[in-house]
Amino acid sequence: MFDTNNIIIATRGSALALAQANAIFSQCRNTFPKLNFEIKIIKTTGDKLQSQRIKSNQSLPKGLFTKELEVALIKQKADIAVHSLKDLPTELPAGLTLGAITKREDPREVIVYRDQKHFENTNLVETVEEEEINHREYKSFASGLAIQDLPKNLNIATSSPRRKSQILRLRPDWNIVEIRGNVPTRLEKLATNSEIDATILAYAGIRRLNFEINKNNELKGDAVPDGINATIIETRDMLPCVGQGAIGIEIRENDERVAKLCQRLNHFNTQVCTEAERSFLREMGGGCQTPVAAHAVIQNNTIQMPGISFGTGTSFSESIVIGNLNEGLDLGKRLANGIKDSLQY
Repeated sequence: MFDTNNIIIATRGSALALAQANAIFSQCRNTFPKLNFEIKIIKTTGDKLQSQRIKSNQSLPKGLFTKELEVALIKQKADIAVHSLKDLPTELPAGLTLGAITKREDPREVIVYRDQKHFENTNLVETVEEEEINHREYKSFASGLAIQDLPKNLNIATSSPRRKSQILRLRPDWNIVEIRGNVPTRLEKLATNSEIDATILAYAGIRRLNFEINKNNELKGDAVPDGINATIIETRDMLPCVGQGAIGIEIRENDERVAKLCQRLNHFNTQVCTEAERSFLREMGGGCQTPVAAHAVIQNNTIQMPGISFGTGTSFSESIVIGNLNEGLDLGKRLANGIKDSLQY
């Protein structure tokens, strides 16, 4: 079917990125058994910044986790770049396009915190410098608690403006503290740092790392510290990031052989929904560091998409649009324009 039998899949090297790339790798091998597929790990700007301390008001560059992968595509050092769709800017570099969007994982968020029973029976000692003797007591809570059930004045760790704004809308009594790093790193910080009482993670990322939330609301997995609870946050309480839960496959525009391969990997319903969401984000002029959110679903052959955007201070605007499956791009624009008018952009 294809002239060349070797397809190079570019990915970041984080545990989650590799899990996503390996999922695409397996899907490709099963669908095209006569072709050879190879995973190529590339370090991005986002990976380099993960371990650096960045001020909360410091803007981050667009394409934080994608630029180097896109350079590999343009220079023909890779044929496919696998991204978390939420990290992929709505405007792609010249010569590149989205070849496929795979079936979406659960897009909901999860609040993660220390388990009371476990930590009451554990002698926790935090390693601190001599001058940092004064630090907070460890706080832990019963399993199965939702955001509304947790105590007042907690420190919630997140670096996402979207999550910060929605958390403070629900719980204005909470404090936001910065956190960076991949999922296992954030869980380790939660387990050992008394300055952090809880954090927010994407459920899709948890599932792709083969972690699970058991019937007792305990988070379990190979890289999960003991004594961690998790509660899923419904989308009515916190809208996810645009594209959250979906994997985007980026390719060169003129590469017909890879474009044909991607047709077999694409999931139509996910494509329709995420195109509407990305249209909204594009019209809002935002990215993953902008406090906006939208989540499209298909019900009764129509798209339903609520969205929200936060302005200055505590101001915000939310709305919902409904339309036909072929109206995704227009629905995104309508939703954005309605919200911008309300916020008086």
